[in-house]
Amino acid sequence: MSLSAGGLAYGYPERQIGSEIELDLKPGEVLALLGPNGSGKTTLLKTLLGLLPPKGGVLALDGRPLAGLSIAERARALGYVPQAHAGTFAFSVFTVVLMGRTAHGSVFAAPSGHDRAIAMAMLERLGVAKLADRPYTQISGGERQLVLIARALAQEPRYVILDEPTASLDFGNQGKVMVEIRRLAAEGLGVLFTTHDPNQALRYADHVLMIRDGRVLAAGRATELLVPERLEELYGVGIETIRDGEGRVAFLPGA
Repeated sequence: MSLSAGGLAYGYPERQIGSEIELDLKPGEVLALLGPNGSGKTTLLKTLLGLLPPKGGVLALDGRPLAGLSIAERARALGYVPQAHAGTFAFSVFTVVLMGRTAHGSVFAAPSGHDRAIAMAMLERLGVAKLADRPYTQISGGERQLVLIARALAQEPRYVILDEPTASLDFGNQGKVMVEIRRLAAEGLGVLFTTHDPNQALRYADHVLMIRDGRVLAAGRATELLVPERLEELYGVGIETIRDGEGRVAFLPGA
């Protein structure tokens, strides 16, 4: 079982963004997609989710071609957390999370008591249950991000894909979300997240895919791949390495 791509080319109808992407995300693993702005990370995520058709290569979910799965089948398997957005309609936070349960029934069916219990449990899990009755449009950007993660988890997916999940969060909530990512993997979900921060990838990911200009520069285990030489090639800047008293490594952009 895995979410896998082989020789994957991706992009938009009018132009190709990337090619020759190889990845294999298994349940219980965390994969970090690491790269600078404009490297094609978000477009790749949309392709992995089936929102954009591949322009070449193979894309499969648990051994079945992704294109052959219905929208409902993909929704039950793949949870997606986009970068936080302001929203247009003033749905309550609880209603936004409850929308994740449509993957398990008709869009027009009334939510069951079970659906409501799961939605509230996910809000509690992310520490935002107190916001349940608040309009989604009237909470902070960081709170919206936590609500979007709760909505994805309410789908009860096998894989969760997060696009820069900590981009709008304060320092404390960044740590909370990254710990949650490891918790999801420990519970048997496959997790893929994009980030600009190699320190997040080193600390929380099992594997890393380094991507620049739509092409893979390197792929492998985070502890083996995340070294200054690789990061300098990826970002085009010098990298300084620091260690704390326990020998843990962190990277800083240098001269």
